[in-house]
Amino acid sequence: MKRTVEYGCDAIAQRYLDWSSRIADDPRLHYLAELDGRLPDGAEVLELGCGAGVPCSRKLAERHGLLGVDLSREQIELARANVPRARFEKADMTALDFPEGTFDGIVAFYSILHVPRAEQPALFAEVAHWLKPGGLFLASLGIGTPDITEQWLGVEMFFASNTPAENRALVAQHLEIVVDDLVTMHEPDPATFQWVLARKG
Repeated sequence: MKRTVEYGCDAIAQRYLDWSSRIADDPRLHYLAELDGRLPDGAEVLELGCGAGVPCSRKLAERHGLLGVDLSREQIELARANVPRARFEKADMTALDFPEGTFDGIVAFYSILHVPRAEQPALFAEVAHWLKPGGLFLASLGIGTPDITEQWLGVEMFFASNTPAENRALVAQHLEIVVDDLVTMHEPDPATFQWVLARKG
């Protein structure tokens, strides 16, 4: 499943960037502003599934120290070119290892929905472990898709997500939820995501 994501994202790296930039009602920057306004200047931020670095990595790197990770080597190369102020590494977000309390903020835009459902609970626990006390986690999550591989933007792609109630329960085991919104955007077909902003106590 992860090889499917890696190979697919390699194949469509530039295509995905061009396609996503045409989604007029994508709420990413709105929720990024919700997070950014709560972070001090110079915060340490981790981005899980950074893609090509546009627009979110670029925005975060304006004020903060940013480490972006992605399974796709092609996406990482684009991110390094697009956001030279940040650090980027090819890595599986479910296999990362950081000391407790490393980051002030952790973000994941449309990336956790490529992680098998069975691995998502442990990922949320790790996110909480990596955050400093008072640190913030922002993610856009799917709303209930069984583990499935299907054609997407011309390649095979893997998707998986829990229901909003399940997502809420998994995050709330470790973090205090501050924002919990269901938002539909148009890709151009309607697509609904659960936006969660949570704080470590």
